[in-house]
Amino acid sequence: MFATALVFAQGPTNALDKKLRIVLVGDSTVNDGGGWGYGFNQFLTGDVECINTAANGRSSKSFIAQGRWQKALDLKGDYYLIQFGHNDEPGKGPDRETDPATTYPQNLARYVDDVRAISGKPVLVTSLTRRNFDKSGDGKLVPNLMPYVEAMKRVAAEKNVPLLDLHSDSIALCEKIGPEKTAKFNAVKDGKPDTTHLNAGARVVFARLVVEELRKAVPELAPHLLTEPNTNAASGTSKP
Repeated sequence: MFATALVFAQGPTNALDKKLRIVLVGDSTVNDGGGWGYGFNQFLTGDVECINTAANGRSSKSFIAQGRWQKALDLKGDYYLIQFGHNDEPGKGPDRETDPATTYPQNLARYVDDVRAISGKPVLVTSLTRRNFDKSGDGKLVPNLMPYVEAMKRVAAEKNVPLLDLHSDSIALCEKIGPEKTAKFNAVKDGKPDTTHLNAGARVVFARLVVEELRKAVPELAPHLLTEPNTNAASGTSKP
């Protein structure tokens, strides 16, 4: 079973009222352990329930094949925020990799259609950037996810789905503050800087980008989004 973090934003609520349910779907750059999902919960008002089903190492293909997508659908969320790309790239193996021209957009279209089939609202999120700067010293990040980002944008346009362009926003932020400050976002893996995943503070920084995009792309959610994080929000528990 997937490791699911079930988290409830704190705040005054009426126990008789049904909470708005947001389900996060994706890979390790979305989950609570190394992605923006941890921080996202801190920007939610108390009448929102957020369930993070994102799992390490999953692609748009393997998330479906392993039954994780069906389990996410069974949660009957009101909104589904969906981000993939990192593990869809060539070299990730036949169980995960997809083609940005064919199988990746086909998978995304399925996610959209399946959410709508349960009367939910899909929201597509472009991949969080990897934070590797060009060795030339020009202050620019090395792009490697663009084919998947552009594929998602096309699907969003074709199927009239709200799009959160986290990829562009995260690049803009990192290039604005430069390599030295960007390095402070890095998680540490085996004693070395991890330029894909986020440390605890960075999870909130990049979640803010998601929330700002969501506020604009899905205005009906704006009343449920805080302008500043609630650091006392429950971090949730992991289930096997």
